[in-house]
Amino acid sequence: MKKNLILLNFAFIFSFCMAQNFNPIESEFSLNKTEKIELNEDFVLEREFYVSKISDSVFEKINGKSFKKNCTFPRENLRILHILHKNLSGQTLEGELICNEKIAEILLKIFKELYVSDYPIEKIRLIDEYDADDEKSMADNNSSCFNFRFINFTKKVSKHGSGLAVDINPLYNPCVKTVKGKISVEPANAADFVDRTGNFSFKIDHSDLAYKIFTKNGFEWGGDWQGVKDYQHFEWSGE
Repeated sequence: MKKNLILLNFAFIFSFCMAQNFNPIESEFSLNKTEKIELNEDFVLEREFYVSKISDSVFEKINGKSFKKNCTFPRENLRILHILHKNLSGQTLEGELICNEKIAEILLKIFKELYVSDYPIEKIRLIDEYDADDEKSMADNNSSCFNFRFINFTKKVSKHGSGLAVDINPLYNPCVKTVKGKISVEPANAADFVDRTGNFSFKIDHSDLAYKIFTKNGFEWGGDWQGVKDYQHFEWSGE
């Protein structure tokens, strides 16, 4: 008799739960929708943001281009980053960046933060796709890092030459300087963005998220320099 009563009670409870569209097991132990979304985002970040050594196949692409014949910076001290970024339309794109091993993990963290914040970066391609020509890369608004070169009239390797500087959305954030009494703008097609008082897409200033994230992670901004103003430029100032 007791057994029958227990079975009846269970049947009643089960019927009630089904009528209410209620699953006690799922309700108590399953992740809610928000938690599932967060886990999926974490999974994407772990899978799509990573650092690798310069493989032979990558070195083939950069040798004689960004890794120039006179390059004195060791290949083994470089790393390639695979990242995601958003464009101005909010579309997710893949990006690649070669940098110094010292800042690889820091840059990975920075670009993760920019990505989850929907910060727009138009392109992040290896500068070797532009034959390591800075002007071509900047004119196409391509963000990049390593491109070996010496500082003009010296034998000192530049920050870009050692993979310790990053240029972000360079077309809209040109390098502006005076050369022989004339204003020089790099890239040359960025003249409309020399005036920093206007409002336009991709603009970097002190209120910009990229400025805030890069500077809090040990980078200095070229827009704060005296004389030359390099609004696209963030260089590592740490040890």
